[in-house]
Parts: sequence; C-alpha cells; structure tokens
Amino acid sequence: MRDGLWPVSLTARRFGGAPVILRPLHGRDRRQWEALRAGNSEWLRPWEATSPHPMVAGPAFRQVVRQFDREAAEGRLQPFVIQTEGQLVGQMHLFGIAWGSLRSACAGYWVAESVAGQGIAPLALAVACDHAFLMLGLHRVEVNIRPENSASLRVVEKLGFREEGLRRRYLHIDGEWHDHRSFAMTTEDLGATSLVERCNLSQGL
Repeated sequence: MRDGLWPVSLTARRFGGAPVILRPLHGRDRRQWEALRAGNSEWLRPWEATSPHPMVAGPAFRQVVRQFDREAAEGRLQPFVIQTEGQLVGQMHLFGIAWGSLRSACAGYWVAESVAGQGIAPLALAVACDHAFLMLGLHRVEVNIRPENSASLRVVEKLGFREEGLRRRYLHIDGEWHDHRSFAMTTEDLGATSLVERCNLSQGL
C-alpha cells in the first residue's frame, strides 16, 4: 500500500439525504460507539461474525481503536465507521487486504436499524470500493453474505456485484457455522464509471 492512505476520510452525497462520511474510529467516539453497538445488538446478531471459542469479554474500546490503526498502518485493513448528520450509524471495513499479484480485499458492513433502507449501506460500500480501486490500487473486492440476509443481498445487487458461488460453513455467527453467498467486483467489471455514480443512478439521479 502506498504511504499516506491511512488515516483517510471519504465523503459522498446521498440521494435525498445528508452526505455519508467514512472515517476512522477515534477515542472520542467511545460513548456514541458503545451506545450504537448496544442499541443494535439484536439487530446484528443474525449476521455478525463471532468467535467459535467463548470469550469472557471483548477487547476494551481503546484496544479496538489501537488494533484498527495498527492493522491499517500495516496495510491489512481499512477500518471505517459510517457517519451521517454528525452521528455514527454503522461500520464499513475493507479487510483481508492482499497485495502482490492478488491485490484483493473483502468488504464487510452494517448500518443501524434506525437508518436501514435509506440508501446508506449501498453508498458506503460504493465509496469504499471506489477507494479500494482508485486510491489503493486493488483489483478485486469480495463480499460474502448469508443467503437469508435479503437486505444485504439487495446492496450488492444494486451495485452490480457478480455472484461467484456458495461457500459452505464459511463463517461462525451466533454459535454456528453458516453458509454464505460470495460476490465480487473487479476493475474490469467496473469499467469507466465509479460505483458511487452507479449507486446514485440506481437511486434515481
């Protein structure tokens, strides 16, 4: 990864709403972040990855921030929070970043139940992918989604991700190993446009 690309903040205009900002998580975000997580724990439970080994407690907030920044500095992660109208509303990560001849990453995301269906998740994914392709110089971004997660499936469909197949028992979630449908996009799939432009067109711009 080229130097100077983390920390970085990304902004895109949302059709019919306030701009969406992707930025690093900061120490000063603790109170708002913890309230967001607590208020959406049941909403996220069916979809969020868990450890197959029971944990007494997760890492403290400041440890999470330091880990994110360390992994980002090493070029393995781009750990964004999603912000709109001055409020944190979710998370967007480019993770498992590989360089060399692969130049690929996976994307994972979620938004709060209170803002679901407002076009924030598709735009945030579009912004992250444009950043991956145009700024980081990656060639491929992959998204893996549980077949039951219809809302997330609509996100990748809206952006034109190509389905690549089913990954059996791919990820541990809420106590079990679950199948995931695998989607991907490469720079060749994107063509001359950007995903933010594609997202805005799908919203009626």
